Amino acid sequence: MIFLHFRVIFWFLVGAFLGLFLFVSFAYLIFQRVNSNLVYPGIRVENIDLSGKTEQEIQEIFSRKNDLIANIQFVFTDNVDIATVSAKDLDFGYNQNLIAKQTISIGKGNNFFSNISLVTQAYVNSLTLEPSYHYSEKKLIEILSFFIEKTNKHPIDALFTLKDGKVTTFRPSEDGIIVDIDAIKNALNSKFTILSSVSSIKNKQAITIPVSTKIIKPKITTDRVNDLGIKEIIGKGTSLFQHSIPSRIFNITLAAGRINGVLVSPNEEFSFDKALGDVSSFTGYKQAYIIQNGKTVLGDGGGICQVSTTFFRSLLDAGLPITERHAHAYRVSYYEQDSPPGFDATIYVPTVDLKFKNDTGKHILIQTEIEEHPQRLSVFLYGTKDERVVEISKPIITNIVRPPEDLYQDDPNLPKGTIKQVDFKAEGSRVYFTRKVSINGKEILSDKFISNYSPWQSVYLRGTRE
Repeated sequence: MIFLHFRVIFWFLVGAFLGLFLFVSFAYLIFQRVNSNLVYPGIRVENIDLSGKTEQEIQEIFSRKNDLIANIQFVFTDNVDIATVSAKDLDFGYNQNLIAKQTISIGKGNNFFSNISLVTQAYVNSLTLEPSYHYSEKKLIEILSFFIEKTNKHPIDALFTLKDGKVTTFRPSEDGIIVDIDAIKNALNSKFTILSSVSSIKNKQAITIPVSTKIIKPKITTDRVNDLGIKEIIGKGTSLFQHSIPSRIFNITLAAGRINGVLVSPNEEFSFDKALGDVSSFTGYKQAYIIQNGKTVLGDGGGICQVSTTFFRSLLDAGLPITERHAHAYRVSYYEQDSPPGFDATIYVPTVDLKFKNDTGKHILIQTEIEEHPQRLSVFLYGTKDERVVEISKPIITNIVRPPEDLYQDDPNLPKGTIKQVDFKAEGSRVYFTRKVSINGKEILSDKFISNYSPWQSVYLRGTRE
């Protein structure tokens, strides 16, 4: 009897549930049909109640909000240049089409129970959606194109070829740099928050977006292409050779090429004369002015001291021990075009040399570079930095002596009436400067470089040939 009562109660409950389910389903179908093209009650975006709105009405609501910010100016800058664009031209604002589609679709999916849950939740407690935003990536790239063109540089892979003890191909790696589009997009995305207070935005408000950059590392870095410790510049010297005659420029280029790629081993004493080799017409040098026997005369290899002087400056900059250096007999104007006096070094193969010792514990690679404009020679020393700090004083000039009076000499090889200058005046002086080199506060070198320059007179040849 009890079992019979349980069966009756069970089937009654099942019938009631099925009846309720059918009623709810029927009611929901009617509700769904009535609101098929409308947002269900209780659905909001930000603080806007969109209940009963059509897709077009929602689009219009957010289009009007976009109109309120149309004239906001976005200023993209890299702290040097700027590019400005309005919110309207950038298509920056609410994505009214997507917002309309999202709100209309709430509770209208394929899952019946999920739909019922969403509709009930919206009706009882309301359901607030996050708004969707947009801007035109194509227009963003267009506005950034100026920064991209001036900034973007591809990384450069290192090259290193060693043959017969000399580096025949060397190219240090270089980092690339590009405009960080993702960072700019993130910065722009963060500005969507202003739309929540769109009614209080000033129509001409300007919003600054920094043009960020990021470093791109090369695939092959300098310290990976060799095991000699050659990975960075440890010293650099430069000099100008403007107003040089063509043969002098030729000799400078030739001599610079002779020392380019030379490797200096750890603890080796480098000899400039030895690296240069024979200097004569037999080894390709042309005649240009040299100092010989107290006179400036034409001789093979005139101009190679431009290279030794520049090399001397690179050694000073690197803080390397200089074991032999000689100043010129007089102050040569070439070496003071971009430097005070005293920073020169003469050589005369094989008796007058320029030497240094490699005390870095790693190999040193010598690289030279000539720029046709503005006629500049550079010497780079590559190796491994060891934290040495170089302090070079300003030169002290004393014992200044005026140059002698101009000298005119008759020359039967020149036509009568011809005047040709073969030597140039320079005042005599004593010049010195000091250099201190330290590592982690401990002094490892203390030098004093002295140059005693003789006064030099101008010499003119006067033609006497009839």
